Amino acid sequence: MEVGEYIEHFSTLVELERGEQMRLHEDEMRRLSGREREEKGRALLNMRGKSQGLGLGGKYMVRFTKQNRTELPECEIEVGDLVLVSKPGTAPWDEGNPTGTVAEKTAYSIMIAFDDMPPGFVFRKNVRIDLFVNDITFQRMLGALKRFKQLPRKRKDKLLGKAEPEFDAIPAVEFFNDSLNASQREAVKKSLATRDFLLIHGPPGTGKTITCVEVIAQLVSRGYRVLAAADSNVAVDNLVERLDRIGLKVVRIGHPARVIPALRRRSLDYLVQDEREYIGARELRERAYGIKEQMRESTLPEMRWRRGLSDDEIAKLAEEGKTTRGIPKDKIAGMKRWIDLKHEVDRLFRDARALEERAVSRILKNAQVICVTNSTAGSELLKSEKFEFAVIDEATQSTEPSTLIPILKAKRVIMAGDHKQLPPTVLNEEAVRGSLSKSLFERLIELYGDRIRVMLEVQYRMNEEIAEFPNREFYDGKLKAAEYVKRRTIADLIPSLSTLAFIKADKPLIFIDTAYDNTGLFEERKRWGSTSRENEGEARLVKAIAERLLDAGIRAEDIAVISPYDDQVALIRMLLDVEGLEIKTVDGFQGREKEVVIVSFVRSNKSGDIGFLRDLRRLNVSITRAKRKLIMIGNSRTLEREACYRRLIALVKSRTGYMTQEALNIDSL
Repeated sequence: MEVGEYIEHFSTLVELERGEQMRLHEDEMRRLSGREREEKGRALLNMRGKSQGLGLGGKYMVRFTKQNRTELPECEIEVGDLVLVSKPGTAPWDEGNPTGTVAEKTAYSIMIAFDDMPPGFVFRKNVRIDLFVNDITFQRMLGALKRFKQLPRKRKDKLLGKAEPEFDAIPAVEFFNDSLNASQREAVKKSLATRDFLLIHGPPGTGKTITCVEVIAQLVSRGYRVLAAADSNVAVDNLVERLDRIGLKVVRIGHPARVIPALRRRSLDYLVQDEREYIGARELRERAYGIKEQMRESTLPEMRWRRGLSDDEIAKLAEEGKTTRGIPKDKIAGMKRWIDLKHEVDRLFRDARALEERAVSRILKNAQVICVTNSTAGSELLKSEKFEFAVIDEATQSTEPSTLIPILKAKRVIMAGDHKQLPPTVLNEEAVRGSLSKSLFERLIELYGDRIRVMLEVQYRMNEEIAEFPNREFYDGKLKAAEYVKRRTIADLIPSLSTLAFIKADKPLIFIDTAYDNTGLFEERKRWGSTSRENEGEARLVKAIAERLLDAGIRAEDIAVISPYDDQVALIRMLLDVEGLEIKTVDGFQGREKEVVIVSFVRSNKSGDIGFLRDLRRLNVSITRAKRKLIMIGNSRTLEREACYRRLIALVKSRTGYMTQEALNIDSL
């Protein structure tokens, strides 16, 4: 593509995805009653707010509880989410209903941070809170695409595949982390040599983030200030934790509500609190909020009282004690008082911002590493900041326009990721067809291959039998298991395996085949109104296996149950309620690991339709989460319509880990 085509192409795709996400949320809010939204976990009804005053970053904090003080229902609204807070009798999207960010959540309350003092209704009865879309991320992507045009011609050409990326001579390196393996060391050295960009390809468990941390430490030791980014807050926090541990001066920028409590001391909003300018700014803000309360007692200069008068005309009439156009004198005096107070509030906020900006600027200049999400890299805070290097972790989980945001802040870029795992989540089908779900990392690999890529080759997660299939299928057989993980099994976790004989306790890799069941219990089904799938037989089998594992002494925290389908996850959660045992979608478990993982594939039908299981990256994620034991449950007759699943089941059979559902002899289904 030419530059103009590139910008227009991705701007169109971003707008499509933005519209899709807004539409889905608004459609559901319009289509479903508040009660139905609450049942789906995307709204909270009958809430009442209580002011908690100013919090980190000058945010106005309000704690919401149920009016009857009962526990909150289970819901998807989590810390860091953007929510709509609506007045009784109005639609959530109506003007005047504010948005806020969830700062804290407990069993009985939810704390919301507002940029400004919220309207008075939030402190009354029957307030509604809805999960919503954060539009600022889309605006920053569009802004990055516009700024792409301003890059030097040479740099644009390299990103568009029209010129070869360049490297300096590989430098001598004294490593801070002595435990790095040969491929990790190569990645570090080549990162230091890049003049444009380098891709660190890290298959599951190969230590991408550890490698990124060493790269950053090496850059800092050479006098560079580094921008470290990732698409998700979880990935950014992981970087912050590791960088802080090795003693670097790290500043985490982002909404305080989205930073895990243990790392908030490294957040900008925390660090700035001790700055004298910030303390002064906070005092000014508190005075401003106090004056805003006084404004409620004055006459708002709305149309029915202003009647076309300017602020200056109102002030003059009030000073002369005159009236005009039938406006009572007390209303003119009240409007003047409101206007005077408003001017004072504006001045106080303006002065507070200036003080804060000075304090923030000093902290950022003293930082060795600034850590942000891709989106936050485009915030006003970093508008004037430039870096020699940006290091972007989990780069294959972000869309190209999202990755562009931090890239535009730096001259040289190191990206780490794995394009063989799940791509960025994109909901709009036209945007998917237009390649918005293809990461920049993947596109650059297609353009330049091994000239700009270093693959990490030692995995530290999986027993070698669990790793065998994904290694062969997705990584050209290049992956090697570290010695200490090669042969580890669940036998290391419990004193006796006798109670687990029913699932071949000595085998790390198991496939339980439900194809030969004649009861119909293991047929997939769709709930009314849902596009997802569930399989009751598999869900009950998961429950029985998990309970046997727990009875044998495996800790709940060491077990995960994953499935590609939301409805199956919901069904299993209903059947298996064990504290500490995680039950998630495959997509939601990417980047995670557990000692034991149970996978429910769900699809079971006579037509052999496996739906989005055809995306083999989803299979790769599914089977690379387990350290010691992987238990897969599925219908071989359905799954084997896809050759990759056929090869997987054949391998399990060759390793004698195959068994049928009947062979389990579980009567409780």
